[in-house]
Amino acid sequence: MKVSDLNTTVRKYWERRACGAEEVVVKDAAPMSREWFERVENYRYCKEPFIHSVTQFTRYRGKKILEVGVGAGTDHLQWARAGAECYGVDLTDEAIAETRSHLNLYGLKSNLQRIDAEQLPYPDNSFDVVYSWGVIHHSEHPELIIKEIYRVLKPGGQFIGMMYGRHSVVTLQLWLRHGLLKGRPFQSLAKIVWHHMESLGTKSYTRKELNKLFSSFSNSLIEPIITPYDRAGLPRFMTRWFPNDWGFFMAIRATK
Repeated sequence: MKVSDLNTTVRKYWERRACGAEEVVVKDAAPMSREWFERVENYRYCKEPFIHSVTQFTRYRGKKILEVGVGAGTDHLQWARAGAECYGVDLTDEAIAETRSHLNLYGLKSNLQRIDAEQLPYPDNSFDVVYSWGVIHHSEHPELIIKEIYRVLKPGGQFIGMMYGRHSVVTLQLWLRHGLLKGRPFQSLAKIVWHHMESLGTKSYTRKELNKLFSSFSNSLIEPIITPYDRAGLPRFMTRWFPNDWGFFMAIRATK
């Protein structure tokens, strides 16, 4: 596959369903009903309760917020509930439709657009906060999205988000399954994640690489988080001692 085809492939993958809205989560609930969205929300914050402590939605009442990659609109709903002025973009029509329906159920609104975030349709210095949880690493050119985020943030504005960490228990398990056990022990962790984590072309990073990606910001804080996905399939007596440094999620706060 040509690299130039990658975002098209990524879009096709996520058009089938927004992230977090898998059948195992929504089960028999009617699509885009209140029950359907509540199941998505309950599952997300059960698995990733740290989203609230990292993001601190309620601190940004009255602020102008852009979310890059809205998915099923679960986090976007929290921004809207907190009283932020919401904007959202996504690569897929499915995510835009789900997010719009999700907010409508609660009488809330957002300015939503289906676009590729490698080129954001907003003027310089437009937003107080840009938020993106687990999305940028799926792009063909994450560095272009980060450059755009920097451009549209106001001076002193913040980026809040998460990208995948390479040196994690999740990537080690992927390497064991798709590398070592398949007779390819010398495949890099980066290549394993590229081919075997969600959509094709998914990237993962070291802390040093993320600091470089966000080097244009005046300061950035990169913090790994150990997740239920790192602990999955392993005995509790072992995983209870896993340090955050082994976590698959890299939480990011960066100030322009």
